[in-house]
Amino acid sequence: MKIRSLVGLTTLFAVMELDREKLKKLPNFYNRLKWFQKYREANQEYLVIDELEDHGNILLSLVPQDRLLRLLHALFDENEFLSKGGIRSVSKIHKNPYVVNIAGQEFGLTYEPGESTTGLFGGNSNWRGPVWMPMNYLIGHSLRAYAQHYGDDLKVEFPTGSEHWITLEQAADELSRRLVSIFQRDELGQRPIHGENKHYHADPHFRDLLLFYEYFHGDTAHGLGASHQTGWTGLVAELIDKSMW
Repeated sequence: MKIRSLVGLTTLFAVMELDREKLKKLPNFYNRLKWFQKYREANQEYLVIDELEDHGNILLSLVPQDRLLRLLHALFDENEFLSKGGIRSVSKIHKNPYVVNIAGQEFGLTYEPGESTTGLFGGNSNWRGPVWMPMNYLIGHSLRAYAQHYGDDLKVEFPTGSEHWITLEQAADELSRRLVSIFQRDELGQRPIHGENKHYHADPHFRDLLLFYEYFHGDTAHGLGASHQTGWTGLVAELIDKSMW
């Protein structure tokens, strides 16, 4: 079994659409672009340009469409990366640990949705399960870039296995909703960010106080780590501004 982590999904971030009309003003660049694609194809090397036709815009991406769909299948699987509060940093399948033996010693990776259960790496499990706002923001940004190119013709199942098929733009919106929901009151009037802290749920002086935690529990979405990360966790404000709320 291979390690399935958010690091492998960062290939989604390298995506850009080139406007065909602008390329018409750069004929030499376009000719070199076509030469580059033919050269890579002739040498059986990876094609950064999935399709290069004489009409329509051009997508520059590390992930061609078939591979994109396979990645999104895992990304939107609630038994893997998709949680109630966003995309986990490690797939939940690693609740069954990935272990390798090197020179008689065993090393491995276990899905840990919150703080580490061991002293490994200083007892910090930041990237072995919890949800990180900046990485989720970049995933949503990339989904919208792919959506701009593929349009409504390309649809994905969200969540995986639900038979609910939506466009990539809609998938980005759904991801934004999950991230924003961390801070919203649920049907019980409680915010997931506060976990089981009754002080923040019930005390009138604290119940409207929102902290910007460093990362969030991969299963419950309650806040973890430093609580003053107004930099990257503050990105939730832009998600709210660009969505329907």
